[in-house]
Amino acid sequence: MNIEETDILEKIQQLRVQHRDLDDAITALMETGTTNMLQIKRLKKQKLMLKDKISMLEDELLPDIIA
Repeated sequence: MNIEETDILEKIQQLRVQHRDLDDAITALMETGTTNMLQIKRLKKQKLMLKDKISMLEDELLPDIIA
């Protein structure tokens, strides 16, 4: 594994932690009963963007396969 792959794996790990934190924040907001739907919507959008970034980075780790 080279340095670039290690950097990508570290970034993926950081993004996964952020993704989990957003999930926890959304759950906490929904459980309080005083839900601010706009805030929840923004957090869900951030969570989706993180998921997309994670997917793109994971794709960079996979070798190109010629079918």
